[in-house]
Amino acid sequence: MRTLSKEELKRLYDKDFPLWAEINLQPLKEKAYDLVDWENLLEEIEDMTKRDLDACISQLARILEHLYKWDNFRSLAGGECAGKDWIKSIREARDEIRAMFKEYPSLKNKLPLELGRAWIRAQVKLRKWLLKNDYEPDESNIPEKCPYTYEEAINRDLKRELK
Repeated sequence: MRTLSKEELKRLYDKDFPLWAEINLQPLKEKAYDLVDWENLLEEIEDMTKRDLDACISQLARILEHLYKWDNFRSLAGGECAGKDWIKSIREARDEIRAMFKEYPSLKNKLPLELGRAWIRAQVKLRKWLLKNDYEPDESNIPEKCPYTYEEAINRDLKRELK
């Protein structure tokens, strides 16, 4: 395989990522560090560190969304027995988070710090759900600040609240 200049390698990053990765791998293995596209490689490594945390944040957002629906919109969803699917969804999301924590223990300390980001995502889902069900999201008073603690999101037992 022909050696590419750093500029050619940088352009290849946008054109053919798998080939870019393959070409970068060789100089890394050979410790020819001056031939590596460090700028894009470091960006990729940084993105890798965020992917798993982002997956956990998405699951936490799912929990927050369904907790909020449970507390505020059960009557819109069919009354006292409504919300059983939300309970299931919360349990599934918690299971996913626990699995991620087993695989990547460092996430356990990072996720509680992301409650605000998770709430922003939950707000979007709540607004979409309200619109889909012909309700005006702006009249629903969804709070800007998350109304739940991390501990509540992870541990609250809605099955006990089911009547």
